[in-house]
Formats: sequence, structure tokens, C-alpha cells
Amino acid sequence: MYPNISYKTLSSYAGTIKTNPRELANAALSVSLKEVQSTSALVQKFSKGRDLRPREAGAIRDCVETIKDSVDDLQQSLAAIKDLKGPEFEWKMSDILTWVSAALTNEDTCMDNFEGNGMNVKIKDTVRGCIVRVSQLTSNALAFINKLKY
Repeated sequence: MYPNISYKTLSSYAGTIKTNPRELANAALSVSLKEVQSTSALVQKFSKGRDLRPREAGAIRDCVETIKDSVDDLQQSLAAIKDLKGPEFEWKMSDILTWVSAALTNEDTCMDNFEGNGMNVKIKDTVRGCIVRVSQLTSNALAFINKLKY
């Protein structure tokens, strides 16, 4: 869905990926996971702010939790995709698709917390910008995973 961001983030993996769809999905998941971990660290840093309004503090606290869940989901997916073969292929694929979809939902949930007014614009814009990028990367990873053949 986001070809420009795919090209920018995955072109450095071209030598590894070559024409292997599993390597492409693996690289896309790795990139997404790194970006989610970076976003998680940023949101946690914001959560330590002393002058947060109650609404901001609540949104950030919720976002810390949902992003942490996204990290866990993508880590599970990355581990499972490396062992994606044999008679349990369909079952493993189902798990991976569920985890990556859940990560995407968690990212959207985090972004929803920053809707409306009454938020520090800098925090809101920074977090939303990071979440948009993470969501695009995760969406691309999901698309590549969906292309894997049984």
C-alpha cells in the first residue's frame, strides 16, 4: 500500500531478499519491529514528562501499553516466520497474520488516543507522526506476508 516507504526501508536488504518472498516478508517485519521499538522508547520518554495534563498523561500511558503489545506481536511474528515450513504452515501463517494484524490495530488504538483538542501539539504531532510511519511499515509487512504461498 505504501510503495515509497517500502522502497526506502527495504532497498538496503535487496542483496538478502533477492527474489525470495519469505526474505522480503522477514525484512519488512524486521524494519517494522525496529520502528515500533523506536516509537515505544519515544512514547515512554514522553510519559516521564512532569508537566503533562491529565488527558495527555492518560493518552501516553495507554499508548505505551498498546505499543508494547505491538512490539510483542511483531517479535512473535518474526520468530514464527523463520520457522514457516512443513505441515503446520497454514497454522503458523494464521498465527503470524493474527499477530501482525493485532500490532496494526494496537498502533491505530494508540493514535486514536491523540484525537481531539486539549493536547500538547508537539507531543501529539510527534507521536502521531511516528505511529503513522509504524502503521505504514506494519501494513506493508502484512501485505508481504499475505503473498507467501502455501
